[in-house]
Amino acid sequence: MSDGPATAMIGEPDAARLGNPSFVWRSGQERRLALIERYVPLRGRRVLDLGCGLGEYVRAFARRGARAAGTDVAADRLAEAARRVEETGTQGVDGFMVAAGEALPFADASLDVIVLNEVIEHVTDDRATVREIARVLRPGGTSVLFAPNRLFPFETHGIYWRGRYIFGNIPFVNWLPTALRNRLVPHARAYRHGDWARLVDGTPLRIVDQTYVYPGFDNIEARAPRLARVVRAACYWAEGTALRRFGLSHLVVLRRADAALPATTPAASGGAR
Repeated sequence: MSDGPATAMIGEPDAARLGNPSFVWRSGQERRLALIERYVPLRGRRVLDLGCGLGEYVRAFARRGARAAGTDVAADRLAEAARRVEETGTQGVDGFMVAAGEALPFADASLDVIVLNEVIEHVTDDRATVREIARVLRPGGTSVLFAPNRLFPFETHGIYWRGRYIFGNIPFVNWLPTALRNRLVPHARAYRHGDWARLVDGTPLRIVDQTYVYPGFDNIEARAPRLARVVRAACYWAEGTALRRFGLSHLVVLRRADAALPATTPAASGGAR
């Protein structure tokens, strides 16, 4: 499995404990939505955003014709998510529920699609969360996960240094030996390529694709649009080469294998573009 547990710390800020949610919808989110739809159609499907934060992806799934729901462990974030649904009048949102990934409030085999967007690194037990995904997915159902890549040159969750939390993109932390990396980042996991096979072992889930994606660079675009276009072009080109292994995030697509959906999956991985 991963290098170690994501450990809660007393007085830990939400940015460390839970990660930052998608506050607004920008091109980076739109790109990830398009990647999800390359693997599974959303229209007419019952879709869960596990760890939904402020519900931006839940509303996006609903706009694509899904029956979309969200779960999160932060009740205040869910309250804001519900307010945004009401404010925008988004149709197709089934609601928001406080729940941990290890104990989802859904019946067995009741969901078509489960998305975890930079969430599994924060749960208490990633193995138990994967088992819950397997339980609530219907036969043939699909789960799409984005999760931190241990080979990405920056640690995006910040670090703890001498008892103080330092937020930001810290270079080369993930390249340190595991014991040292986990002392600096006890609050979020980073995954290696082989971790996913070990996580799904013993479940009915099968890996149908596994690749890597680079960031959306939306913050750069807000300050320097031309630079953002150049950086995006270079990094998105790299996703189609061996350099994909240094991308920001794993993109892992799991399918419950006891039945099959109609074929919608791209050939296993030449890179997501």
